[in-house]
Amino acid sequence: MTTTAKTIQIFLPSGDPRGLRVAEITTRIVQVIEVPRSRLAEFAGMPESTQVGVYFLFGTGTEGDDLLVYIGQTGDLRTRLANHDSKKDFWQRAVVLISRTNSLTQTHALFLEWHCLKLAGEAGRYTVENGNTGSKPHTPAPLEADCLEIFETGSILLSTLGFPLFEPLALGVSKGDEIFCCTAAGADGRGLLTDDGFVVLKGSVGRKANVPSIQGTPGERFRDKLIESGVMRVEGDTVVFERDHLFGSSSMAGLALLGRTTNGWTTWKAKDGRTLDEVKRRGSAP
Repeated sequence: MTTTAKTIQIFLPSGDPRGLRVAEITTRIVQVIEVPRSRLAEFAGMPESTQVGVYFLFGTGTEGDDLLVYIGQTGDLRTRLANHDSKKDFWQRAVVLISRTNSLTQTHALFLEWHCLKLAGEAGRYTVENGNTGSKPHTPAPLEADCLEIFETGSILLSTLGFPLFEPLALGVSKGDEIFCCTAAGADGRGLLTDDGFVVLKGSVGRKANVPSIQGTPGERFRDKLIESGVMRVEGDTVVFERDHLFGSSSMAGLALLGRTTNGWTTWKAKDGRTLDEVKRRGSAP
């Protein structure tokens, strides 16, 4: 993604910063509209709601910690979002990507849907609720080039609105960010604290078993979902992280690894033995 300076305009149709927000880079035709679920009727009254577009449904898991997204495309955003409103419970906000000139075709949308699913899965910031990424649709080379340019603009606008869906989780590792370890109960976890939460790194190993106190609770269901979604795989008596994964807190990261509730500020430790709390909150010297 290019890092040159940009001017981004955000328009508030109702004047409410928590209501509908329309974002665009002033020199480009791509427009992204953020729609709170409670404002779907307001969006349905806009002419943009009948366009071809790619849409993203953002929500959280039952614990409020796991970030979820569903990615789709449609020739009629109003109808499709109304359908998801009646059938999908997890999401709170929809973000739609359209053309200000109404020039997106179904071919654009199909390629963009596939490309977004692929890159969202690789980035690992959100659990993708779609069943699979599908296969790359046939797209002529000139049209694919257009789609990639549209994607770049859409990705920037999504991040600007607070949805960094395609930004890799562990960029900080290459910048020398301090790695913290979790070795309680035989675990061998590695992670880092970021601006967005706590990232457990690929290859981290935890316990498969849950302690009795979390069995039958949302904590157990949270771990089960990490396994079902492919974030963790079962290997004997352990679970292994298949990719970097973002948690809302170091404590939820500890729960995922250890199968029990934990205080992440004291469970995660630096190489020299200092806790996450000592390093990041109290700033003690090594």
